[in-house]
Amino acid sequence: MKYRVESDFLGEMKIPSDAYYGIHTMRAVDNFPIADVAISVYPNIVIAYAMVKLACARANNQLGLLDNDIYHPIVAACERIINGEFHDQFIVEIIQGGAGTSTNMNANEVIANVALELIGKEKGDYETISPLNHVNMSQSTNDTYPTALLVGFLKEYDPLLEAIKSLSESFHAKGVEFADVIKMGRTQLQDAVPMSLGQEFTAFGNTLLDDIKRLNEMSQLFLEVNLGATAIGTGINSHLDYPKIAVEALADLSGLPLVLAPNPIAATSDTSAFVSFSSVLKRVAIKLSKISNDLRLLSSGPIAGFNEINLPAVQAGSSIMPGKVNPVIPEAVNQTAFQVIGNDLVITLAAEAGQMQLNAFEPVLAVNILRSLRYMTNAMVMLRTKCVNGITANVEVCAKYVEQSPGIATFFTPHLGYKESARIAKKSLADGVTVREIIIKEGLMTEEQVNEVLHVDNLTKPNIQ
Repeated sequence: MKYRVESDFLGEMKIPSDAYYGIHTMRAVDNFPIADVAISVYPNIVIAYAMVKLACARANNQLGLLDNDIYHPIVAACERIINGEFHDQFIVEIIQGGAGTSTNMNANEVIANVALELIGKEKGDYETISPLNHVNMSQSTNDTYPTALLVGFLKEYDPLLEAIKSLSESFHAKGVEFADVIKMGRTQLQDAVPMSLGQEFTAFGNTLLDDIKRLNEMSQLFLEVNLGATAIGTGINSHLDYPKIAVEALADLSGLPLVLAPNPIAATSDTSAFVSFSSVLKRVAIKLSKISNDLRLLSSGPIAGFNEINLPAVQAGSSIMPGKVNPVIPEAVNQTAFQVIGNDLVITLAAEAGQMQLNAFEPVLAVNILRSLRYMTNAMVMLRTKCVNGITANVEVCAKYVEQSPGIATFFTPHLGYKESARIAKKSLADGVTVREIIIKEGLMTEEQVNEVLHVDNLTKPNIQ
């Protein structure tokens, strides 16, 4: 392999001659062999970082700080990265010390070397275009890294919203399909009162839709950036007008209504936006896990369980029990939710651990937000396409449970009183006789009156006029 030699204040290193990254990136790769996952696995973060660097270059050029012969190659390099090129050169681990400095250095070096190549220069010719003096002009990791993260989060966020909306629509479609299927509702895993299977599935859809509003509210926090704050928020080594111009340029490039944080010092050390957004992701995960629990229970059996619905059979369920099929899709969603809940704890701890004018733990904050976004999106797509859309109802089983349950004695309370209805429910359970049969046999109500009380409309809607 051919190499070029680069140096920093710590010494020299050999860099593969065809690499667009440089010495600072290589040191980070050597120093942080942790997750074995490079930042390039999240293309939106790479694209967001290139947008930030392009916006900064635009501001510096507009202010007369960056000459055209350097500015234009940097812009062209950033645009190529934004368009999907050179992402494989972003090799720094997603978990790293230094508050994201290694990611920022990786971006600086790749952009500089792409720019150098565009003007016919050798990679590493940093006297011509420097990663630090030119690409990083008027910047610090402490303002570019969090800004790129926030833009990247918002780019990752749209697929999650679409996944929630689509899954909710699938539940609502099943709600319509199952509107006339009467079943027992349950509280504390005990028979309660009847409802329709359609009402149950519609409720699943509604509970998820509610979180779109909550996520939108929290995502607004990501629109406030500290670009131009440089090291600690004071804006050292930048022009007075630079932050405003840079943020406006980034808003234009990203298509997002970004605004400059009113207090850059506070914004540089404050990671509460991560915490707030993650808490809503955890809320979605908890709801989704609860729904998955319900789907597993409703489909349990098929003989010794509820067996009210059938989940699509997607794979063999056992290596020893022939014909067994397990609810593997809801189980996978449960596990995804557990991971997202764990991610939220990491985010909480990392946000609390920040000290003074900077939180050094933003990389692990970022990793866990990104993982939660991607995991939740993928889990909801999987649940919708491989499970919910193919669910069928066992209509007769549902009806049998309603007819045989002592829980329907509740509907006779307005007619017979609580004490008498409780006696009937107890007798039904003890003797294995339906509530309907007891009431008619004892002459408490006529068959016509019982049928009226147990009419489907009365079973699933307010029933006192």
